[in-house]
Amino acid sequence: MQNLEQIVSEALAAFAATQDPDALEQIKARYLGKSGQITELLKGLGKLAPEERKAAGATINQAKEQVEGALNARREAIRRAALEARLAEESLDVTLPGRGETRGGLHPVTRTLERIEALFRSIGFEVADGPEIETDFHNFTALNTPENHPARSMHDTFYLQDEQGGVAEGVLLRTHTSPIQARYMQAHVAKYGHLETMPEIRIIAPGRVYRVDSDATHSPMFHQVEGLWIGENVSFADLKGVVADFLRRFFESDDLKVRFRPSFFPFTEPSAEIDVAFMSGALEGRWLEIAGCGMVHPNVLRHAGIDPEKYTGFAFGFGPDRLTMLRYGVNDLRLFFDGDLRFLKQFV
Repeated sequence: MQNLEQIVSEALAAFAATQDPDALEQIKARYLGKSGQITELLKGLGKLAPEERKAAGATINQAKEQVEGALNARREAIRRAALEARLAEESLDVTLPGRGETRGGLHPVTRTLERIEALFRSIGFEVADGPEIETDFHNFTALNTPENHPARSMHDTFYLQDEQGGVAEGVLLRTHTSPIQARYMQAHVAKYGHLETMPEIRIIAPGRVYRVDSDATHSPMFHQVEGLWIGENVSFADLKGVVADFLRRFFESDDLKVRFRPSFFPFTEPSAEIDVAFMSGALEGRWLEIAGCGMVHPNVLRHAGIDPEKYTGFAFGFGPDRLTMLRYGVNDLRLFFDGDLRFLKQFV
């Protein structure tokens, strides 16, 4: 039998000399592994005479326990040293001034949406909501959009896929918030259609919309706020008054010029584009297209179950993202959605 004292001494010295946990496990294998020196001695007990085997076994086991104890102690020492080194690197100087908590804030587009909602609520409009995943009927057909209209093409609209990977028939991401108006009118007729005279509808419909478009002034996801007022004797003059008053209050400028240019939309007739001109600042005297509007098309009223001979109404649509760009002097829409805190912190 080899000299156990020498084996134990070498093992303890090897453990003490290493600072690396992986190297420590390699040293352990040299003495306590399947082919380790102490393991081989235990395997050789079977060759000894019975009277020698008991005493030799006790001696070897005692040596093994000593080596295992030294191994565990060294493991703990290395772990503790690594922890202390990490704590020293990551230590905090408690005498330094406190960092404080960073201030969060609402996104500038969210601020704009809240401002729009507050202004319209102040003149009696409700805020309506609806699904972002829409049907082809509510997004197009109910709004008098013909089957061959370019907006229905795959180049403008995000259509959803079915389980087989094909286009899900009649299911899409809404391209505007007008479907909210269509759904609201249908629900309104279902609730009040039996009355001789229905209550007026005065709503705005804010929300996210989606189109296949991306550049400095367009984003595949953007926001819209559409408005709707339906009742008896609602006229284009009412439309002009509501829109002009809103814009002047939104931009806090009584001198803001507002003009209406003839245009075309499938869901309104007559239709107009709305332009504004600022009387001061970098945009002084320059006309900017800011919204679309018009009198609700009779076909849209009929789809909702409303008699166009008795009721009239107007609708309009603003881009809150565009309003935000003008209000804060930002010239690239994509900055709002890049998630760059250096940009967004300016609005906190």
